[in-house]
Amino acid sequence: MKAPRSGLITDARDVTRCFWGMSTADYRKYHDTEWGFPVKDDVRLFEKICLEGFQSGLSWLTILRKRDNFRAAFADFDIDKVARFRPAKIEKLLTDPGIVRHRGKIVSTINNAKRARELKDEFGSLAAYFWRHEPDAKSRPRRLTWAKLKTLSSTPESTALSKDLKRRGWSFVGPTTAYAFMQAMGLVNDHVEGCVARDKCEKARARFKVPA
Repeated sequence: MKAPRSGLITDARDVTRCFWGMSTADYRKYHDTEWGFPVKDDVRLFEKICLEGFQSGLSWLTILRKRDNFRAAFADFDIDKVARFRPAKIEKLLTDPGIVRHRGKIVSTINNAKRARELKDEFGSLAAYFWRHEPDAKSRPRRLTWAKLKTLSSTPESTALSKDLKRRGWSFVGPTTAYAFMQAMGLVNDHVEGCVARDKCEKARARFKVPA
């Protein structure tokens, strides 16, 4: 779907959304109920950053439609369980048609589970670590237009997060992947001004208690 100049589409019920949230039923549900809403659950945070790594070079829709398969394959993204995956498990995952069978990304997920345990030991939770990288509100555009948003593939904050994760031994966590993670998990609200979900996310963010 080609984006209109405004980045918004209004449906037959007079509901206005970010244009990508209208492209498929899967995206509409994801857009309306998940993307941009703040998350502090460590399992969801770990799952998302792993799936963003799998998404590299593919569309998010491909990963979204396989998400239940990924959850089944990776023990519901239980960090301790994934960290204990052995080589035989990797070989089994490479035969699973329900996921993306990329050895490097599978190995990366197991490695990142081990690194996630280290972060939890240091910061108390993944949430406490990731939310340290929430951008200052003053650094964000006062009005988020599609013209501004479409030029963003990374930000200084996502670059800093990426560098720190890599320094700690994480993989498949480049600045663009880190920014997509931040958008999805609500560290930023990148719904276009005028989208029905933007105000909902803002209200959720106002109620959200940033993990200490």
